[in-house]
Amino acid sequence: MTKCNHWSETKYIKDIITNPLIEAGDYSYYSGYYSSGSFEDGCVRYLWGDEVSRQLFNPIEQMGWHLDKLLIGNYVCIASGVTILMGGNHNHQMDSISVYPFLETIADTYEPRGDTIIKSDAWLGMNAMIMPGITIGEGAIVAAGSVVTRDVEPYTVVGGNPAKPIKKRFNEKEIEQLLSMRWYDWERPLIERALPIITQGSVSDLYDFYQQEVLATK
Repeated sequence: MTKCNHWSETKYIKDIITNPLIEAGDYSYYSGYYSSGSFEDGCVRYLWGDEVSRQLFNPIEQMGWHLDKLLIGNYVCIASGVTILMGGNHNHQMDSISVYPFLETIADTYEPRGDTIIKSDAWLGMNAMIMPGITIGEGAIVAAGSVVTRDVEPYTVVGGNPAKPIKKRFNEKEIEQLLSMRWYDWERPLIERALPIITQGSVSDLYDFYQQEVLATK
């Protein structure tokens, strides 16, 4: 089952994806109970590579397109109603007389936007929309209902339409330390030992743990 049966149920994304153009890290989840579709057919939109689209056509072989990917890090939280727009809607040419994607010319109009990247420990709030080719930085938070049209820096809270920075979650020194530690890439047993700090403690406490338990063992 790829759909959630209750609002309290979540699905680990790496366990439910079938599209080869989607990659997801460990423990990243989708809480999709209130959405009408599954992760690949509701949250992620216009991305060739699911079972049905693979049976219908192959734009890589037939039209030579280089398709964008969706890359999701570890411990990412994606709420119900989030929309991640991908590559299937790039054929509307704003610099031509008509924006209509005529079948006769559609093979030549596609332009990649670049991979959409949601880095580790990011949180996408309910009904947020991520436009194609966006990078959401580590530890960033996208407020509910936001429309993200630009990259989001690590550990930054953004909101609105279009989404704008609201605040930094930590000061610059702490962000630098977090990005150097990359706790979300540690082995799970080490993370479990550090959970009391990760879930409540200060960045400096976690950095002390990192120096003692990670750097000192290298």
